[in-house]
Amino acid sequence: MYYVIGVSAIAALAGLLFGFDTGIISGALLFIERDIQLSTGMKELIVSSVLLGAMFGSLASGSLTDRFGRRRLMLVISGLFIFGTLIATLATTVYMILVGRLFIGLAIGIGSYTAPLYIAEVSPVNLRGALVSLNQLAITIGILCSYLINYSFTNTEGSWRLMFGIGIIPAILLSVGMLLLPESPRWLVKRKLLDQAKHTLRQLRRTDNVSDEIADIQNSLRVKQASFREIFSANIRPVLFLGAMLGLIQQVTGINTIIYYAPTIFQLAGFQDASSSILATVGIGVVNVLATIFAVFMLDKLGRRPLLLSGLTGMGISLLGLSLAFFSNIGSSILPWIAMSCTFSYIICFAFSLGAILWLMVSEIFPLEVRATAMGIAVFSCWFWNFVVSSTFLTLLDAVGPGGAFMIYALLCAASFVFCYYKAPETTGVTLEQIEQNIRNGLPLREIGNMASETA
Repeated sequence: MYYVIGVSAIAALAGLLFGFDTGIISGALLFIERDIQLSTGMKELIVSSVLLGAMFGSLASGSLTDRFGRRRLMLVISGLFIFGTLIATLATTVYMILVGRLFIGLAIGIGSYTAPLYIAEVSPVNLRGALVSLNQLAITIGILCSYLINYSFTNTEGSWRLMFGIGIIPAILLSVGMLLLPESPRWLVKRKLLDQAKHTLRQLRRTDNVSDEIADIQNSLRVKQASFREIFSANIRPVLFLGAMLGLIQQVTGINTIIYYAPTIFQLAGFQDASSSILATVGIGVVNVLATIFAVFMLDKLGRRPLLLSGLTGMGISLLGLSLAFFSNIGSSILPWIAMSCTFSYIICFAFSLGAILWLMVSEIFPLEVRATAMGIAVFSCWFWNFVVSSTFLTLLDAVGPGGAFMIYALLCAASFVFCYYKAPETTGVTLEQIEQNIRNGLPLREIGNMASETA
């Protein structure tokens, strides 16, 4: 067990880099504009340039992982992180920053697909939820680290360069760590490398009795690999829709308006200077990590659906409270603390629900013959809507004010709850092969985690 946990933790460094490189811009942006004059549109572009790269990376990730393997691609990802970070750190113009962050975005887009897929495929079924959620935990730790670094360098000359540059350290650690890890046994079986697959499974499971698991993988592979057209077949289309909708829901409910623009929001609420608003943002990082730790331990005990639905409820209430606080024009001495408490409760609810469950569920719900391409589409949906929300947030604030903006996100939370209530399945404790069989049997989306069909 400890070996597979270690393997998953190293792979989850990709998630830490994901969190760090998306979170670091929230503070760095305040200092870039001191050195380089930026319009509202250029600020949005600096933030969203990573997301453009991530969209392209997610589109290519499925075919790349199938062709080159999960482990080898993780090594490429670490190289992209290093290269992009160096360009952004040494940038002398805003365009160099954009290029560097585009390369970082490519790494994030590929890694946001590959890391949870790799972890899901090396994990035993009883630990799959917790281990895949290590990737989300690593994302939140990366975000927290970025906020702490932002605060540490607020009074340092050239602070934004140092903020970017620290990201090279975890990228190097990922590169070294992946050199030591095995390839996914599912990919090895798929490539007909049975001896290597058995050896890898013996390492991961710490037992010689892996023939049943190898047989399960082989059985799932007997279905021919689907063409792009077959991904839209009658059986696959519903789960593809579910994956794409989960990606949309995670973003349009407002999470990255908080992650990317928290210092800006806190300044609107009344925190007077960059240092105090960034310090308040550090609190977001702390509660994000703690709530994600809760999710890691509870996903396989409480189940996906209860956490997802309760989290969406809490997110909607928190956003409603934040909206009403801005609309009410209450005293400036109270508003910052109301804004902070609503933001904290929103982050807690997101972290134990959509934050962890999106990446876990999209690694579970697709049959193996379409998993690579279908996961790529779901992850692309996430990054596309992330780009849309992040690149329009400042413009939305100018148009309707913070109260109106957060009211819109609260209403989207309510709509998302209705969708997930009727469509999201419970996959806790169900093997990937059983989920595949349920999909092939044409079960409704909400029932594809039903174990009763095993005897059907």
